[in-house]
Amino acid sequence: MMSLISCYSELAVQLSEKSLCSNSKNVSNSASTNLVPSIQTATTNLYKAILSTGIHHLITVTWYRNGTSQGIQISSGDDPTTVFRINTNSRLFRKKRGCKSFEIKDSKFEIFYDLSSAQYGAGAEPVERYYVVIMVDSELGLTIGDMSEEIAFKKLKAYKQNAKFRLISCREYFSGNAVYSTKAQFSDAGNSHDILIRCTGKDESVKNPTLIVCIDKRVKIRVKRLQWNFRGNQTIFVDGLSVDVLWDVHDWFYTSGSGSGTGSSHAVFMFRTRNGLDSRLWSEDKVDRKDDDEFSLLIYATKS
Repeated sequence: MMSLISCYSELAVQLSEKSLCSNSKNVSNSASTNLVPSIQTATTNLYKAILSTGIHHLITVTWYRNGTSQGIQISSGDDPTTVFRINTNSRLFRKKRGCKSFEIKDSKFEIFYDLSSAQYGAGAEPVERYYVVIMVDSELGLTIGDMSEEIAFKKLKAYKQNAKFRLISCREYFSGNAVYSTKAQFSDAGNSHDILIRCTGKDESVKNPTLIVCIDKRVKIRVKRLQWNFRGNQTIFVDGLSVDVLWDVHDWFYTSGSGSGTGSSHAVFMFRTRNGLDSRLWSEDKVDRKDDDEFSLLIYATKS
């Protein structure tokens, strides 16, 4: 797949932000009645934790879920090697709560977790009744889950320190038909938004495939003649922020046997907030830059 930075399609049609998504209801209904929704198989979240000393750490948390395994793995940006991993579906793994300590470059990490009662929705990440709390050098570095506040409070009473952390980027992996639904919060002060991506293609006997991107049931982007406009980018506005949206669906139409070695073709969709003064187009390589405090969402979509 070519780099997204190298392509730009001027033939793609973008609807204005004020244009109502008159077909969004039909799109959603079609997705639910005519197509089996795509399944999220994994999500990788990159967090930045800034300690009271000014030292920052990048923490990567990956949730995965497939037919044979389900669990979580955690690594540090200072050392990409996975330092914590549990498979909650494994018969050999019975301990779904506990703690683990390790050191990376003279920093001590402590992970406290409880997945014993975790409840899952359609995605790979639990939705309730769980927590993951990470301490870094005796400071609260990261909290995840609806039960994390109570655990974090107990740790704070003991350590009296609280690092600042924020979500920098999210990578989500889907498998199934060309309908993808997720949520994203583009800024710390903004709201969580529903994102729906729908692609009509050859498998639906459509002569002129179309890509539709909706946010909160409003069409933000409509790309006609998708077989010709298989790569491109547009800028939309969400919560007063400029958000670059890039797509690359080339492999869906012209490559056979691509993807993750499974014989399925895949596409990539990117969403990233951008400073209004920054006119530079960004690429996948810049998503995890350490000096970047903006947010990005990548969706890897496999058609099975």
